Amino acid sequence: MATSVTSSNGGLRLIGGVGHQLRRQLTGVVGDSSLVVQFLCSAVCVGYLLSFSDRALSIFAILPGNLLPPNPWLWTLVTHVFVEVHWWVVLCDLVVTVLYGKLVEPLWGAVETLKFAGIVSLAVAVLTTLSHLFLFSVTGNSDLLFARHIHGLVGYVAGFSVAVKQYMPDYVLVNSPFGKVRNRHIPLVLVFVTVILRIALVVDFAFPIMFGWGILISWVYLRFYQKHKNGSCGDPVEAFSFASFFPSSVQPMLAVMSNMVFATLVRFRLCKKPLPRKTDSVSSSTVTVRLPGSDPHDAERRRHLALKALNERLGMSAPTISLAKAIPAKPLSVISAPTEKSSGNHEAAAATVSLGNRQGSSPETLSSSGFEIITTNDI
Repeated sequence: MATSVTSSNGGLRLIGGVGHQLRRQLTGVVGDSSLVVQFLCSAVCVGYLLSFSDRALSIFAILPGNLLPPNPWLWTLVTHVFVEVHWWVVLCDLVVTVLYGKLVEPLWGAVETLKFAGIVSLAVAVLTTLSHLFLFSVTGNSDLLFARHIHGLVGYVAGFSVAVKQYMPDYVLVNSPFGKVRNRHIPLVLVFVTVILRIALVVDFAFPIMFGWGILISWVYLRFYQKHKNGSCGDPVEAFSFASFFPSSVQPMLAVMSNMVFATLVRFRLCKKPLPRKTDSVSSSTVTVRLPGSDPHDAERRRHLALKALNERLGMSAPTISLAKAIPAKPLSVISAPTEKSSGNHEAAAATVSLGNRQGSSPETLSSSGFEIITTNDI
């Protein structure tokens, strides 16, 4: 008897120790994050505690019927984001929010990250409510209006999967015998996961609907409307097209359909037609080359990924340098120099590749086979 009591006490101490370590690590990670991340994590935890009260759940979560005139509960469009009813969903929300702070916020900034969260969450709430109203008009089931709550950071989590696809589409997450799972596969995979969870009655009815709208709204905002420091809007690269979310076998058909929809939206001035990329310009003394995907926004993203991959390969323990601040975006220009004859009656072509114009920068020169390559500190 004494032995069993001692074993039980030892097991409880072990579980308590593991829980204490997890709490310390989570507290440390959140404590080192920005104010935006800390606010979202704290609000989600408070919302989870409030969800134990049915009265509080009805007040802070969205019921589609309560948004109808004449007395719509408009505050629920804001407060529903912080209400969660499952502890494991809260844990997912906290992890994704911290990852936002580590991966996305250094590129966007705190204000843009908070703006993205607000736009996606509000749009997802409105569209999910309209989806419930449409289903009610078809089925006549009043539970869709007054018994099915809409709540949580589901749309924000979906937006994270889209942002990761945008910035690190080819990063390999899992190597399996069936193939590699990359970041670009995650949004569609998670849609199927949410549907399966709903069929298994693990999540609420609105969960997969909110996730689907979250992916669509996030992509529309990042593709067409997000403003960048260079004055451009959106991300028109082909790798971030709507068809790229789907398997390659159906991408051509989806590309035709999505282009037709986009042309219609442009005609009604709901979207702007992307400006044509600059082509090669030739003058008597210089040749400027603008490569596809070399606009400052795309170059900043690629530099960030290149430095991150280099740090991982070298096993650096120091924190990764922020490329958005350390390496400003510069267009690539190739300047041809006059050819000179060498001693062996052979002509050696001299070319200079300049990747920055900052005065006072000390170039590093490399010569090989008659070519001179000059790079400066601000790539």
